[in-house]
Amino acid sequence: QVQLVESGGGLVQAGGSLRLSCAASDRIVNTYPVGWFRQAPGKEREFVGVIGMNGNTEYYGDSVKGRFTISRDNAKNTVFLHMNSLKPEDTAVYYCAADPDGSYRSPGDYEYWGRGTQVTVSS
Repeated sequence: QVQLVESGGGLVQAGGSLRLSCAASDRIVNTYPVGWFRQAPGKEREFVGVIGMNGNTEYYGDSVKGRFTISRDNAKNTVFLHMNSLKPEDTAVYYCAADPDGSYRSPGDYEYWGRGTQVTVSS
């Protein structure tokens, strides 16, 4: 069973940067697309971005495009979300997700999920 664990969340001031990690239990995840989603209280789960199985294809949601970057380190079975120019509206629980069949923007496209890590951006 594939397990995903997010880490790196915390409190950061607006304009600052933060890097989240998504560690996978099995290196097979290196062959899966991995997405990032976030959910703020009272809001729907929002697509943040996705990285392709080979790490060469990336797509981002409009709200984070140009500010966030996804990368992966296959030697560590880990996917990263680099967040720059953070805004208070970025405050949310951030989740990583993976799917062996390929996935895109919809949370329903993903089979495996981590439990999330809280990111809070202060003004």
